[in-house]
Amino acid sequence: MSGRLDLTAGGPHLSVGAAAADLLHLGDELDRVAAAGVRLVHVDVMDGVFCPTVTVGVPFVKAVARVAATDVHLMVADPLSCVAEYAAAGAAAITFQVEATMHPHRVLQELAGAEVARGVALNPGTPVEVIEPLLDDLELVLILAVNPGWGGQAFLPGTAARVARALELAAGRGVAVGVDGGITAANVGAVAALRPDVIVTGSAVFSRGEPEAAARAMLAEIEHAAVGAAGGIDG
Repeated sequence: MSGRLDLTAGGPHLSVGAAAADLLHLGDELDRVAAAGVRLVHVDVMDGVFCPTVTVGVPFVKAVARVAATDVHLMVADPLSCVAEYAAAGAAAITFQVEATMHPHRVLQELAGAEVARGVALNPGTPVEVIEPLLDDLELVLILAVNPGWGGQAFLPGTAARVARALELAAGRGVAVGVDGGITAANVGAVAALRPDVIVTGSAVFSRGEPEAAARAMLAEIEHAAVGAAGGIDG
């Protein structure tokens, strides 16, 4: 990779969660979504401490990064101890939970010399304004529309306003804004109408056994919404 991934141009970009794929056939699954036009693969890393679930680690990211631009979301209790390993594994973007460390600047500074887009993720209960002192060291802000660690949750009311506030704070700073959680085929168009730079989904693409068709349909909804009038999803 030459230079940091720029997520502020050409969006909204769809980032598809690898954890929802058939892991016994992961390569084939990723090939199918790539054929549909998906360019980002989202990898949720959970440690069983920050989140109740344990998922994958550095070797998994290294494998996925060989075939796709990998968007790593660290939901771990001590991101400073591991971000350099994920950067070395080939991650194109690394996002950590701002609630997981008392010193987010130190985590961002650890990645300052790496060719990786640096991001922070915010839980639904975290004020969006916490990103303000970090904006000079960020390339991505990820707004969570669900509480992390549990699957099958619905997109939380109030997320649209939080995305709008993050976009306002990030405007003109070269910082992308993403939204993650509870995004389905039914609401992806409304989410895209909020004008985020990145939309993260997983089971909506992989759960029906036809990931290429599902990804194509979601990308079409995103494209349609992105060129249309902005809408809302909280009402």
